[in-house]
Amino acid sequence: MDVVEVVRRRGGLATRADLVRACSRADVDRALRTGALVPVSHGRYSLAEIADAPRRAHAANGVLSLTSAALHHGWEVLRTPEQPHVLLPRKRRISPERRQGIVVHRGDLSPRDRAGIATSKLLTLTQCLRQLPHDEALAVADSALRAGDGDLLGRVVEEVRGPGSDQVRAVAAAARREAANPFESGLRSITLSVPRLAVEPQVVISSAHVWARPDLVDARLRVVVEAESYEWHGDRAGFRKDVRRYTLLTAEGWVVLRFTWEDVMFRPDWVRRVISRAVGLVDTRTELTSPVSGAA
Repeated sequence: MDVVEVVRRRGGLATRADLVRACSRADVDRALRTGALVPVSHGRYSLAEIADAPRRAHAANGVLSLTSAALHHGWEVLRTPEQPHVLLPRKRRISPERRQGIVVHRGDLSPRDRAGIATSKLLTLTQCLRQLPHDEALAVADSALRAGDGDLLGRVVEEVRGPGSDQVRAVAAAARREAANPFESGLRSITLSVPRLAVEPQVVISSAHVWARPDLVDARLRVVVEAESYEWHGDRAGFRKDVRRYTLLTAEGWVVLRFTWEDVMFRPDWVRRVISRAVGLVDTRTELTSPVSGAA
């Protein structure tokens, strides 16, 4: 897979180890030489257009907002913005030339709402949870928790008011620091709308025959939901190991559902229907194997 596409699927930020595992060392070095890949803070890499977002915001006399601000703060996102989200004061005029290549939002900020060229972490998290679709909002919230900003998420919940507050609280309640990446967060967002299913990320399953840490696990229903990416197995040995692991889980009585990135991103309704159907079969199986009430 192309290095640029790998970074997009990783949420706009990736380590060199991530990229080498998914592509090759030569591919990563080539992307760095051509400028398609840009080093950013803390040993991570991003795409040229994402790294260039602060310059575009500065040229428009605005600040980065929403997912562009989230990336600036080091939080991965489910969908990397094709153009930077830039917040401008409500009454500030902007010429058509400066408007090109950015998505303009309007709002007046106090000094505490800004952090350099971006909205503050607090405002960024609040706006993302309030304004983004549920799957994108959950991905940002999970990323913030992974980055150690749990206290910040708590402040968001305490201080949020007005339209969209219910979604902010719901997304915050569903957020988990254990979530591995935005792809997994997007899949978990879909599962949250499936009745009777209650998955948790990265739960260890251990028995005499198998040890696994699947992406999403409902231990009560014995359902595993996996965000499946062949490129992240690293090599054929890793792929073979995963196949065996999920075969053993099935042999132990677990229902294992595996979905690709394309399924989650472009066919979420289909994914939801498949999971719902599987949960229905699990319920039927449970009823058939349960003792009859009142039996002698």
